[in-house]
Amino acid sequence: MKRELRFALASLKRRSTLALVVWSVPEALPAALSGLVVANAVDRGFLAGRLWVGLGWLGSLLLVSVVGGMGSRMVFRRLGGLAEPFRDDLVRRVVGGALRNGVAERPDHGALARLTRQVEVARDTYAGLVLVVRGFLVTVVGVVVGLSSVAPVIVLLILPPFLLGLGAFVAVLGLAAARQRVSVLADERLSAAAAQVFAGTRDVVACGTEERAAAFVKAPIDEQAAAERALAGVAALRTACFAVGGWLPLLVLLFAGPSLGLSAGALLGGATYVLFGLQPALQSFVSGVGGSGLRFVITLGRVLDGSNVPAAPERPHQATAGQAVVLRDVTFAYGPHAEPVVRNLDLTIAPGEHLAVVGPSGIGKSTVVSLVCGLRRPDHGEVTLGGTPAAGLSTAALAAARVLIPQEAYVFTGTLRDNLTYLNPDATTAELDAAVAAIGADLGDYDAEIHPQDMSAGERQLVALVRAFLSPAPLVVLDEATCHLDPAAERRAELAFARRPGTLVVIAHRISSALRADRVLVLDGAGATVGDHGALLRTSPLYRDLLGHWEAGRTPTSQPA
Repeated sequence: MKRELRFALASLKRRSTLALVVWSVPEALPAALSGLVVANAVDRGFLAGRLWVGLGWLGSLLLVSVVGGMGSRMVFRRLGGLAEPFRDDLVRRVVGGALRNGVAERPDHGALARLTRQVEVARDTYAGLVLVVRGFLVTVVGVVVGLSSVAPVIVLLILPPFLLGLGAFVAVLGLAAARQRVSVLADERLSAAAAQVFAGTRDVVACGTEERAAAFVKAPIDEQAAAERALAGVAALRTACFAVGGWLPLLVLLFAGPSLGLSAGALLGGATYVLFGLQPALQSFVSGVGGSGLRFVITLGRVLDGSNVPAAPERPHQATAGQAVVLRDVTFAYGPHAEPVVRNLDLTIAPGEHLAVVGPSGIGKSTVVSLVCGLRRPDHGEVTLGGTPAAGLSTAALAAARVLIPQEAYVFTGTLRDNLTYLNPDATTAELDAAVAAIGADLGDYDAEIHPQDMSAGERQLVALVRAFLSPAPLVVLDEATCHLDPAAERRAELAFARRPGTLVVIAHRISSALRADRVLVLDGAGATVGDHGALLRTSPLYRDLLGHWEAGRTPTSQPA
């Protein structure tokens, strides 16, 4: 609770706080003068037989109340200067924590609830608490000053029982905060369970599993009910504290006052301070701090807990340059009853190797690279990057290990430089120039803004190719990433990647890509064959057919691609 209070106090803005204090002075006048006015009206007016003097004193109380109302009006006008900066601080913490969670690979599913609900609850209760605590302090100070003006001895009669009740209430706050926290957590668990059931209502009814759904939410409901009963016990303790601090001072005054020689006006003035000053102030304080205040502390704690993201643990197993990609007995199917697209595939891609993957359309080439890149998990077998299962690597680790360029290249509205350096923001202009020259992508001014809808498919592919070339990832996978380029441009891009340090896997759009590779993986639906060009010509009928179709399709004037 100390952390939450420190945050709330740190959010107070000096100028707004000062304005609030200044306007609290006129607001305190009714509390400070009410008992004094009543005492003088009784002793100097009515009991002295001077009716108009008594009425004059009471009339002055009306004037003082008007001044107090003006002060209250200005207090409320200044309240936004405290509540809104507090809300802004919370929003910054929530958004920052959510972003850090995303970077650290810890999806923050509660960030939206904290931003839309809990922040607003904290802001509203914060403003209410400022009013309650400020009003309590103003009233108590005003009452003490007023009582001292009526008869200082009354202060000695009233303050001890009042402070006793206040102290008891403060002592109960720790227990109340603990039980409020339990209630909030129980409420969150109940909300989560109910949300799951409500989301599947149609399936629950269709399958006749209403009893199972009811049993699923029964435990959270019972837990929440127990938490609410515990809170009710705390509310009873708060009521006892108010009885001690609010009513005991009045009883002490009425029983001890006459024996101390206090006048009737002084007794009525003291009773006025208790009944219309201390009692309402203490009741507002107890209900505000004991109710809204605890909700504020717990809600603020939940917001701060979700915003304080611990540093991500260092991951020792991340694929780096010089590490092999291995598929061991990999089988994958799109559904439990579907035929496997990849069956019992064993493949090792050595560090620095250039592998081409060929086969008819729809045979599973893109599925293989999605397994290699860790985008899909095999139904059987294992894919490892540098000896570490790809399924065990985080998104950040996979992104550092490989870059995949699909057939439809991703380009966003922004400068050309931003698009090209998206995977390597620290790339220099010289590195940009070298990458553009290697790929053969003359795309214009780096600082010019580009719009993907204004670019051809080939231009977008060139942007994506340069981006991948600049990436520090040791493994580059081109999934028909050059299909919109002509054969000469495709050849230049693939040779550039082949000369680039690291491993290259190419899903071949043209069989000429296989001729440039160190090895070729041929997928024919029944199995997979891997080898170099010469070996596949001898062992793979499909490879010979694909090569024959390509050779037959070349014109006499065509340049080898």
